[in-house]
Formats: sequence, structure tokens, C-alpha cells
Amino acid sequence: MMKITAGLGSADEYIRFVEAGADEFFSGFVPYSWTEKYGTVMPLNRREVLCYHVQLGAFSELEILSEMIRKYKKPVHLTFNSLYYIPQQYPEIVEIIENCMKLGFMSYIIADPALIVYLREKGIPCEIHMSGEMGEINRRTVEVFQRLDLKRVIFHRKNSFEDMQSVICSERTAGGRRAETEFEAFVLNEMCQFTGAFCNSLHCDELGHLCRVPYWTEPVRDESEDEDATVPKYDDNGYLCGATGCGLCALYRLRDAGITHLKLVGRGNYTDFMEKDIRNLKTALEILENTDTEAAFRTEMKKQIFPYGCSGNCYYL
Repeated sequence: MMKITAGLGSADEYIRFVEAGADEFFSGFVPYSWTEKYGTVMPLNRREVLCYHVQLGAFSELEILSEMIRKYKKPVHLTFNSLYYIPQQYPEIVEIIENCMKLGFMSYIIADPALIVYLREKGIPCEIHMSGEMGEINRRTVEVFQRLDLKRVIFHRKNSFEDMQSVICSERTAGGRRAETEFEAFVLNEMCQFTGAFCNSLHCDELGHLCRVPYWTEPVRDESEDEDATVPKYDDNGYLCGATGCGLCALYRLRDAGITHLKLVGRGNYTDFMEKDIRNLKTALEILENTDTEAAFRTEMKKQIFPYGCSGNCYYL
């Protein structure tokens, strides 16, 4: 079964999300000393937000979280999602990573190619996940970076099934450690009109996020489908699974393509909503395991999760 990788905005959410069914987590860590020195225009993680829980900001939080991980055995991958850094920042990042590794945080999601190279040149024995913000283009891109021993490739939001399957098949047939590469795809929340690798907007308290600027998209559908469409219904608390982006209908094809992990975005989201997202995704995966065809899966999944209609904000058409 594909594993659920959920966004974590605070150490306080960890146990609750584990109990909801998350298999692992990703979270940002930006020490206040970094924020104080570089501000928001030279970000460590491109999520320089302090006014609500988007990431961890104190080493003491990491210490608490590491104890939870030892008990519940659900790992947390730390993200360093800036597209680039200035030369003096690389040794500072290595120091941060080394301190985190001492607490047991061994895997890092990285978007800057130069940082991956720098870590390997310095002999830092951490696991590296190629961030979806790097924007891999095709199997040749992955082949180049696999020379630096990637543990996982996270596909960016704009990939087709064919693109992902091509990359995965290439890795599986390569043999050696490459055949063990993990692959992660977006499945819920925060569908963005931009590709992260080409986005230079800031995510901070001082400015409105460019990805939150209102926009409108509509998938191409047969007119007869619209006639039968069900109007989605939010619950009393304003929750609708996948309201800002959903790939649940694609789980059958994602599994067939070779995806091993599913990214459930939600750092900074309401904790109650994230818990419901995790439970719904867990339910969808259980349905997937117990149905024989894609049509049967979609029918049963929509019956249980979207009885009053879905958002229509599809990651994968």
C-alpha cells in the first residue's frame, strides 16, 4: 500500500496525525537565528511564516519531536526548499543539518541542486529527497541526480501519469540502489497554478502569497458530465476533502505508475481539517486495496468520501 506523507506545522500535531493514520511527515525547520540574520528575502525554506504554525522554529521543538518519533516510529523529513542560496549560507546549512542529525533527523527534502552537491562533497551521510520544487523534467534529470544517491524523488505538481511512469520504469530497470528509489506524488491540497521550480514569490507574513491570488480553472469536460454533476457540500465546519486540490480519483493510476508515497500538503492548515484529510486518504487507500478495477474504486471512493460531490479541483485529469 502507498504510504501517506503528511505536512506537519507543529510538534503538537504529531501524535494526533499519527493516530489518524499518517505513515510519515515532512516539516520545515527555520531557526530564529537564520530569520534574524537573513529575514524573509533570503529564505531557508521559502515558508518564512511566524504568525501561525507552518514549520518548526526552535531547536527545543526538534528535541521534543525527536522523542515522539522514537516512541511512535513515524519519521519526519525536514525541508530546505529554497531554490538557491548564497555561498556563505551553505556551511551554515550544513551545521544546521548536522545538529538535526544528532537528534535522529536523517532525511532532508532539498530543492537546490547545488546544496545536494555540497552535502555530498562534505560527506554528510543524510538521506536526500529531491524536492518537488526542483521540478524534474524527465528521466534524464533524475539519472543525473541519482549520481548523488537520492533516496526519493518527489514529482512536482504538473506531471502526467506517463511522465511519472517513464521516470519510475527507468529507475526500476537500472538496477543497483537506483532500483530502490522511492517516488512521491501530490495527492491532496494546495494545487497551484505555478510550477514551484519557476516560482520566485515569497511566502511570509509581510506579503500575500502569490499562489493565494484568486484564479479560476476548469477542466475540460463533456457537457453531459456537467448535467449529472453533484454540487459539493461542505460540512458544518467548512470542510470539504480536497477543496484546494485533490488527486484521490487518480490513486489507482498512481499505484500502477509505481508511486510509493503520497504527499498530503497542509502545513499551516487547520489541524482538524488535516486530521480529516489523513483519515479520508487512509479510507481511500483501503478502498483501493479492496477493489479490482479503477471504475469500482472510483465509485466506492466517491460514495464514501464525496457523497455530495467533490471540489472538482483535480490534480490529475
